[in-house]
Amino acid sequence: MPNVFFVWNDELIEYIGQHGVTPDEFEEVVLDAIYVDESRSSGRPIVFGPTSTGKFLACVFEYLDDDTVIPVTAYEVD
Repeated sequence: MPNVFFVWNDELIEYIGQHGVTPDEFEEVVLDAIYVDESRSSGRPIVFGPTSTGKFLACVFEYLDDDTVIPVTAYEVD
């Protein structure tokens, strides 16, 4: 997913931070996901992948347009 712009605000940063995820980790996984699917609960895109910090994350987001992503949530998975 090259050339993607991520829309962040303080609320989103705080929310994913409650799950132990940073914006850099979120962006890293979305840009280099190893698995892409649709969230069963929301129908939004969900991607899975490792971070350079050693975590394996699930990241849910929405497309605002073809190259703009709004993060929704992220969490560490086993």
